[in-house]
Amino acid sequence: MSEVSMVVNGRKVSAAVEDRTLLVHFLREHLGLTGTHVGCDTSQCGACVVHVDGKAVKSCSMLAAQASGADVVTIEGLANGADLHPVQAAFRENHGLQCGFCTPGMIMAATDMINRHGAGNLDEKTVRAELEGNICRCTGYHNIVKSILAASKAMAKGKSKKAA
Repeated sequence: MSEVSMVVNGRKVSAAVEDRTLLVHFLREHLGLTGTHVGCDTSQCGACVVHVDGKAVKSCSMLAAQASGADVVTIEGLANGADLHPVQAAFRENHGLQCGFCTPGMIMAATDMINRHGAGNLDEKTVRAELEGNICRCTGYHNIVKSILAASKAMAKGKSKKAA
């Protein structure tokens, strides 16, 4: 058993877990944060993407003990209370989901993508290339890409308003 301690969605948490406990299982089973999905258990699908210290990570490929001391954000921690994050809002407004299973991982990957490239600095080719590690079996990706581009533009406008 290992004692793990981390900040998850702004809240300090700790627990004793088996050494082999994956971060995705810690989040779902120990913390009840079931928005992070287990899709393949082989890091192929991206349904389990969370942010660890500000970077997108497939939580099925990381041990909970490896995240000890880290700042973890899940889909549940992305919104600001009742106000959706711009990426969440864009997915809703642009029909970027169908069954919804891949959506949390897509949104977390998209948020990381926008943060790394800069709001307003994405194009369709970049988005499609960066989504390579996230599988959607329902939508054909068109509205997912549209959602990410819309969110990137909205986030860029939001920054320019704050600067003014």
